[in-house]
Formats: sequence, C-alpha cells, structure tokens
Amino acid sequence: MKRIASTALALALLAGTAHAGPDPAVTVSRSGSQPSTKGPGDWFTGTARIDPLFAARDPARASGAAVTFEPGARTVWHTHPAGQTLVVTAGAGWVQQWGGPVQEIHAGDVVTIPAGAKHWHGATATTGMTHIAIQEAVGGKVVDWMEPVTDAQYRR
Repeated sequence: MKRIASTALALALLAGTAHAGPDPAVTVSRSGSQPSTKGPGDWFTGTARIDPLFAARDPARASGAAVTFEPGARTVWHTHPAGQTLVVTAGAGWVQQWGGPVQEIHAGDVVTIPAGAKHWHGATATTGMTHIAIQEAVGGKVVDWMEPVTDAQYRR
C-alpha cells in the first residue's frame, strides 16, 4: 500500500499535477493602492475614471477595472477578442451591440459581451454609472478601440 501511494505521488510530480514546496501565497490588493486614471479621449466621450482592480498574471489571462462614467459619458465602439463581462455596481447606464437596440442597465446587472462583438457602454444622459469590467487577453491584446459613438447613436 505504501509503495502504491509513493508511486502515485511520483507520477503526479512527473505529470505536473503535484508540486514540492509551499503553495503560492494569497495576496490582498488594498483598495486605493493603485492610482485612478482619467479615461483617455480616444477611448471615451465625456468624463470617465478608471480604477484598476487586477492585472492578468500567468497563467491567468483575465484583468479587471472599475470604470465610473459621469452622466452622458460612454466608451467608443470597440471589441474584445475573448469577450467582456460587465458587473454594474452603481447608477444606470446603456449598452449597445452594433446593429442592436440600446439596452438600459442598472446596479446589480451583469452584461455578457461575446468575443468580437462591436459594442459600447456608458452612463445614461442624466445618471452616472459604475461597472466592473472583466476581460481576457488573446495574444496579449484585450481590446480593439474603434470610432466614437455619435450623439445621434447615443440618444436613440
């Protein structure tokens, strides 16, 4: 019985399913430990603030940020090679996929955007909105920024 257990451990070590040594440590990133940045004008119309939450660390490919939009602010049209998930944490906003209707979103809503779907998201004209954006990198890229959402498209 002892020989079978040690053989199983040896096979697991060779297969990379077990490791010698301590497990990696759990880390806590403190709120406010990373500086906020103003949303760049080539990514946003209006005033938006980006608060980084976590970066992708091998082998993971996901990163996340909290984005706060002032009333009337929104992203430009864009796509994500592996899609994007938005978790609305405050306020009200709008999201639209190219060719589809504008959909209203509220705190507590989760928006799933498929890989490669051209879309935009932001606050309503009268109410600010904050969401957590989670996306994965493909080949080191998480987003392709495109043209601005026109006022006519936004106010639909």
